[in-house]
Amino acid sequence: MSKRNTPQRRHNIMALLTEQGEVSVDELAKRFETSEVTIRKDLAALESNGLLLRRYGGAITMPQELVSDVPQPVSLYKQAIARVAVGLIKEHARIIIDSGSTTASMIPQLGLQPGLVVMTNSLHVANALSELEHEPVLLMTGGTWDPHSESFQGQVAEQVLRSYDFDQLFIGADGIDLQRGTTTFNELLGLSRVMADVAREVIVMVESDKIGRKIPNLELPWSSVHTLITDDRLPKEAREQIQARGITLLCAALD
Repeated sequence: MSKRNTPQRRHNIMALLTEQGEVSVDELAKRFETSEVTIRKDLAALESNGLLLRRYGGAITMPQELVSDVPQPVSLYKQAIARVAVGLIKEHARIIIDSGSTTASMIPQLGLQPGLVVMTNSLHVANALSELEHEPVLLMTGGTWDPHSESFQGQVAEQVLRSYDFDQLFIGADGIDLQRGTTTFNELLGLSRVMADVAREVIVMVESDKIGRKIPNLELPWSSVHTLITDDRLPKEAREQIQARGITLLCAALD
Protein backbone atom coordinates (compact mmCIF):
# COMPACT_ATOMS: atom_id res chain seq x y z
CA MET A 1 0.00 0.00 0.00
CA SER A 2 1.34 3.45 -0.89
CA LYS A 3 2.65 5.61 1.93
CA ARG A 4 0.44 8.35 0.60
CA ASN A 5 -2.65 6.37 1.50
CA THR A 6 -2.15 7.01 5.19
CA PRO A 7 -5.84 7.28 6.24
CA GLN A 8 -6.71 3.99 4.56
CA ARG A 9 -3.71 2.22 6.10
CA ARG A 10 -4.62 3.49 9.56
CA HIS A 11 -8.22 2.38 9.03
CA ASN A 12 -6.96 -1.09 8.11
CA ILE A 13 -4.68 -1.15 11.16
CA MET A 14 -7.67 -0.46 13.40
CA ALA A 15 -9.69 -3.17 11.66
CA LEU A 16 -6.88 -5.68 12.22
CA LEU A 17 -6.49 -4.59 15.84
CA THR A 18 -10.23 -5.00 16.45
CA GLU A 19 -10.04 -8.51 15.02
CA GLN A 20 -6.89 -9.63 16.85
CA GLY A 21 -6.82 -7.45 19.97
CA GLU A 22 -3.09 -6.88 19.51
CA VAL A 23 -0.72 -6.02 16.65
CA SER A 24 3.03 -5.76 16.27
CA VAL A 25 5.06 -3.15 14.40
CA ASP A 26 6.94 -5.86 12.53
CA GLU A 27 3.73 -7.60 11.43
CA LEU A 28 2.15 -4.35 10.24
CA ALA A 29 5.24 -3.21 8.35
CA LYS A 30 5.29 -6.48 6.41
CA ARG A 31 1.55 -6.52 5.79
CA PHE A 32 1.43 -2.95 4.46
CA GLU A 33 4.85 -3.06 2.79
CA THR A 34 6.13 0.02 4.55
CA SER A 35 8.81 0.89 7.10
CA GLU A 36 8.61 0.28 10.82
CA VAL A 37 9.14 4.03 11.34
CA THR A 38 5.97 4.74 9.35
CA ILE A 39 4.00 2.16 11.34
CA ARG A 40 5.18 3.64 14.64
CA LYS A 41 3.95 7.05 13.47
CA ASP A 42 0.61 5.48 12.53
CA LEU A 43 0.27 3.94 15.98
CA ALA A 44 1.27 7.20 17.67
CA ALA A 45 -1.36 9.11 15.70
CA LEU A 46 -4.05 6.54 16.49
CA GLU A 47 -3.11 6.58 20.17
CA SER A 48 -3.30 10.40 20.26
CA ASN A 49 -6.89 10.07 19.02
CA GLY A 50 -7.73 7.64 21.83
CA LEU A 51 -8.15 4.64 19.53
CA LEU A 52 -5.49 2.28 20.93
CA LEU A 53 -2.69 1.95 23.46
CA ARG A 54 0.88 1.48 22.31
CA ARG A 55 2.97 -1.22 23.90
CA TYR A 56 6.60 -2.16 23.29
CA GLY A 57 6.81 -3.44 19.73
CA GLY A 58 3.16 -2.85 18.89
CA ALA A 59 -0.25 -1.86 20.21
CA ILE A 60 -3.34 -3.24 21.95
CA THR A 61 -7.00 -2.30 21.92
CA MET A 62 -8.08 0.40 24.35
CA PRO A 63 -9.05 -1.20 27.70
CA GLN A 64 -12.78 -0.92 28.31
CA GLU A 65 -12.30 0.92 31.59
CA LEU A 66 -10.65 3.75 29.65
CA VAL A 67 -13.31 3.93 26.96
CA SER A 68 -16.18 6.36 27.48
CA ASP A 69 -19.50 5.97 25.69
CA VAL A 70 -20.25 9.65 26.33
CA PRO A 71 -19.50 11.90 23.33
CA GLN A 72 -16.90 14.59 23.92
CA PRO A 73 -18.35 17.71 22.26
CA VAL A 74 -15.48 19.91 23.42
CA SER A 75 -12.99 17.74 21.58
CA LEU A 76 -15.16 17.77 18.47
CA TYR A 77 -15.34 21.56 18.50
CA LYS A 78 -11.57 21.80 18.92
CA GLN A 79 -11.15 19.58 15.86
CA ALA A 80 -13.58 21.69 13.85
CA ILE A 81 -11.71 24.86 14.79
CA ALA A 82 -8.43 23.17 13.90
CA ARG A 83 -9.69 22.20 10.42
CA VAL A 84 -10.56 25.82 9.68
CA ALA A 85 -7.16 26.95 10.97
CA VAL A 86 -5.22 24.49 8.81
CA GLY A 87 -7.21 25.69 5.79
CA LEU A 88 -5.61 29.11 6.24
CA ILE A 89 -2.06 27.81 5.86
CA LYS A 90 -0.42 28.24 2.45
CA GLU A 91 2.31 26.09 0.93
CA HIS A 92 5.82 26.75 2.26
CA ALA A 93 4.44 28.86 5.11
CA ARG A 94 6.45 29.64 8.24
CA ILE A 95 4.15 29.40 11.26
CA ILE A 96 4.22 29.44 15.06
CA ILE A 97 2.05 27.04 17.06
CA ASP A 98 1.70 28.07 20.69
CA SER A 99 1.15 25.51 23.45
CA GLY A 100 -2.43 24.44 24.15
CA SER A 101 -4.92 21.69 23.40
CA THR A 102 -6.84 23.63 20.73
CA THR A 103 -3.74 24.60 18.75
CA ALA A 104 -2.40 21.05 19.12
CA SER A 105 -5.56 19.77 17.42
CA MET A 106 -4.12 21.09 14.15
CA ILE A 107 -1.20 18.70 14.16
CA PRO A 108 -2.71 15.55 12.57
CA GLN A 109 -3.49 17.58 9.42
CA LEU A 110 -0.14 19.35 9.08
CA GLY A 111 1.72 16.45 7.50
CA LEU A 112 -0.03 17.22 4.19
CA GLN A 113 1.22 20.84 4.04
CA PRO A 114 4.14 21.09 1.54
CA GLY A 115 7.27 22.89 2.69
CA LEU A 116 5.88 23.85 6.10
CA VAL A 117 8.18 25.31 8.79
CA VAL A 118 6.81 25.24 12.35
CA MET A 119 8.18 26.99 15.42
CA THR A 120 6.81 26.02 18.83
CA ASN A 121 7.55 26.44 22.52
CA SER A 122 5.66 23.25 23.40
CA LEU A 123 7.29 19.83 23.83
CA HIS A 124 3.91 18.19 23.24
CA VAL A 125 3.49 19.98 19.92
CA ALA A 126 7.09 19.20 18.92
CA ASN A 127 6.74 15.50 19.74
CA ALA A 128 3.44 15.21 17.91
CA LEU A 129 4.86 16.95 14.82
CA SER A 130 7.86 14.60 14.78
CA GLU A 131 5.50 11.62 14.61
CA LEU A 132 3.80 12.78 11.40
CA GLU A 133 4.57 10.67 8.37
CA HIS A 134 5.64 13.78 6.44
CA GLU A 135 6.72 16.00 9.29
CA PRO A 136 7.39 19.70 8.67
CA VAL A 137 10.68 21.43 9.44
CA LEU A 138 10.56 21.87 13.21
CA LEU A 139 12.04 24.77 15.20
CA MET A 140 11.92 25.11 19.00
CA THR A 141 12.30 28.20 21.11
CA GLY A 142 14.17 26.64 24.01
CA GLY A 143 14.18 28.73 27.17
CA THR A 144 12.95 28.19 30.73
CA TRP A 145 10.49 25.35 31.29
CA ASP A 146 7.16 26.47 32.77
CA PRO A 147 5.27 23.50 34.28
CA HIS A 148 2.00 25.46 34.48
CA SER A 149 1.74 25.98 30.72
CA GLU A 150 3.92 22.94 29.90
CA SER A 151 5.97 25.10 27.56
CA PHE A 152 9.20 27.05 27.34
CA GLN A 153 9.11 30.71 28.33
CA GLY A 154 11.53 33.49 29.22
CA GLN A 155 14.16 35.70 27.65
CA VAL A 156 16.01 32.97 25.77
CA ALA A 157 12.78 31.89 24.06
CA GLU A 158 11.98 35.50 23.22
CA GLN A 159 15.44 36.09 21.72
CA VAL A 160 15.16 32.99 19.54
CA LEU A 161 11.78 34.12 18.23
CA ARG A 162 13.07 37.59 17.38
CA SER A 163 15.68 35.97 15.13
CA TYR A 164 12.96 34.88 12.70
CA ASP A 165 9.87 36.19 10.98
CA PHE A 166 6.72 34.17 10.44
CA ASP A 167 3.63 34.22 8.26
CA GLN A 168 1.16 33.18 10.94
CA LEU A 169 0.84 32.64 14.68
CA PHE A 170 -1.76 30.14 15.92
CA ILE A 171 -2.48 30.77 19.58
CA GLY A 172 -5.19 29.84 22.06
CA ALA A 173 -6.57 31.69 25.09
CA ASP A 174 -8.13 30.95 28.46
CA GLY A 175 -10.73 33.61 27.77
CA ILE A 176 -11.80 36.37 25.40
CA ASP A 177 -12.66 39.73 26.91
CA LEU A 178 -14.88 41.40 24.32
CA GLN A 179 -13.59 44.79 25.39
CA ARG A 180 -9.87 44.10 25.81
CA GLY A 181 -8.73 41.03 23.87
CA THR A 182 -7.41 37.59 24.77
CA THR A 183 -6.87 36.75 28.44
CA THR A 184 -5.01 34.06 30.34
CA PHE A 185 -4.54 32.62 33.82
CA ASN A 186 -0.79 32.44 33.15
CA GLU A 187 1.17 35.45 34.34
CA LEU A 188 4.00 34.77 31.87
CA LEU A 189 2.79 36.95 29.02
CA GLY A 190 6.02 38.11 27.38
CA LEU A 191 6.50 35.23 24.96
CA SER A 192 2.96 35.39 23.59
CA ARG A 193 3.43 39.06 22.80
CA VAL A 194 6.77 38.43 21.09
CA MET A 195 5.13 35.67 19.04
CA ALA A 196 2.53 38.19 17.90
CA ASP A 197 5.22 40.76 17.10
CA VAL A 198 7.15 38.44 14.78
CA ALA A 199 4.11 37.07 12.88
CA ARG A 200 2.38 38.88 10.03
CA GLU A 201 -0.99 37.35 10.96
CA VAL A 202 -2.15 36.47 14.47
CA ILE A 203 -4.85 33.79 14.54
CA VAL A 204 -6.58 33.09 17.85
CA MET A 205 -8.25 29.68 18.23
CA VAL A 206 -10.79 29.38 21.02
CA GLU A 207 -14.07 27.61 21.74
CA SER A 208 -17.11 29.87 21.96
CA ASP A 209 -17.78 29.13 25.64
CA LYS A 210 -14.57 31.02 26.47
CA ILE A 211 -15.74 34.18 24.70
CA GLY A 212 -16.99 36.71 27.20
CA ARG A 213 -15.02 35.10 30.01
CA LYS A 214 -13.11 37.81 31.89
CA ILE A 215 -9.75 36.84 33.34
CA PRO A 216 -7.44 39.46 34.91
CA ASN A 217 -4.34 38.88 32.74
CA LEU A 218 -4.58 40.51 29.30
CA GLU A 219 -2.49 38.46 26.87
CA LEU A 220 -3.05 40.07 23.46
CA PRO A 221 -5.02 43.29 22.92
CA TRP A 222 -7.45 43.34 20.01
CA SER A 223 -4.99 45.53 18.10
CA SER A 224 -2.62 42.54 17.90
CA VAL A 225 -5.25 40.07 16.63
CA HIS A 226 -6.13 39.63 12.95
CA THR A 227 -8.33 36.52 12.91
CA LEU A 228 -10.42 34.71 15.52
CA ILE A 229 -11.55 31.13 14.88
CA THR A 230 -14.27 29.79 17.13
CA ASP A 231 -17.31 27.53 16.73
CA ASP A 232 -20.82 28.23 15.50
CA ARG A 233 -22.32 28.26 19.01
CA LEU A 234 -21.15 31.87 19.37
CA PRO A 235 -24.12 34.20 20.05
CA LYS A 236 -24.97 36.84 17.46
CA GLU A 237 -24.26 39.76 19.80
CA ALA A 238 -20.71 38.54 20.49
CA ARG A 239 -20.12 38.01 16.75
CA GLU A 240 -21.12 41.57 16.03
CA GLN A 241 -18.89 42.99 18.76
CA ILE A 242 -15.85 41.10 17.49
CA GLN A 243 -16.42 41.97 13.85
CA ALA A 244 -16.95 45.64 14.77
CA ARG A 245 -13.30 45.69 15.85
CA GLY A 246 -12.18 44.74 12.35
CA ILE A 247 -11.34 41.17 13.34
CA THR A 248 -11.87 38.44 10.76
CA LEU A 249 -14.25 36.04 12.51
CA LEU A 250 -14.54 32.41 11.38
CA CYS A 251 -17.10 30.13 13.04
CA ALA A 252 -16.43 26.41 12.55
CA ALA A 253 -19.30 23.95 12.26
CA LEU A 254 -19.20 20.27 13.21
CA ASP A 255 -19.12 17.90 10.24
